[in-house]
Amino acid sequence: MSSAQDPFYIVKEEIQESIDKLLSTFHRWERMPSNTGEQVHLTKELLASCESIDWQVDELNKTITVAARDPAWYGIDEVELEKRRRWTSTARTQVGSVRKAVEAGKENNSSVTAGLSGMRQELMRLPDDHAYQTGRSNYHMAHDTDDFISSESDRQLLLIKQQDQELDELSASVEKIGGVGLTIHEELLGQEKLIEELSVEMDSTKNRLDFVQKKVALVMKKAGVKGQMMIIAFLVILFIVLFVLVFLT
Repeated sequence: MSSAQDPFYIVKEEIQESIDKLLSTFHRWERMPSNTGEQVHLTKELLASCESIDWQVDELNKTITVAARDPAWYGIDEVELEKRRRWTSTARTQVGSVRKAVEAGKENNSSVTAGLSGMRQELMRLPDDHAYQTGRSNYHMAHDTDDFISSESDRQLLLIKQQDQELDELSASVEKIGGVGLTIHEELLGQEKLIEELSVEMDSTKNRLDFVQKKVALVMKKAGVKGQMMIIAFLVILFIVLFVLVFLT
């Protein structure tokens, strides 16, 4: 199976695109000033992306484990399996590095953020509803992330299922074509045998006919002209008798 049709490489390309986007966002997060609303938003986005990519890589690694049980059935070998394991390991390392850096930056900023938040609440006397709204916003964000992960999982499973169905249909078509080819082969062998038998019979009939012609020529030669006339007259009389017997009686 080519890499363009292999479900592993299809999912791999999608995950790699997510990793590339994650790294691009992470580099933007590194250059951003601390304790800003945009940095907090990017921090949450990065952590959610890391969680989503980790789950996708885990699911892809499960398919590698299944394929390793019987590589020949899936049309791959140990070299290909090791190549796929190395890629999933590299993907985990990249995502893990981003997660650790973001979590470390989040922890470093949490104490400063907490202090500033307390001072602002005392000076500005913010109502308690503000914390409630913040918690509610975080809840909706986490819920949206769960929905995204669930939909992405369903899409990947549906894609793999469709690939399996196409492979099953292709396998059934190949089996049918093989059966038709075998039937045609057997029919050709039978026709060849009949032709050989017909050729043998024709040769035998030709030899007999040649033998009869030689005998007739020998008899006619021995009989002479008078004998030939008598034979012809006898055959004519025999023909007339047979004609009368067949058509007039």
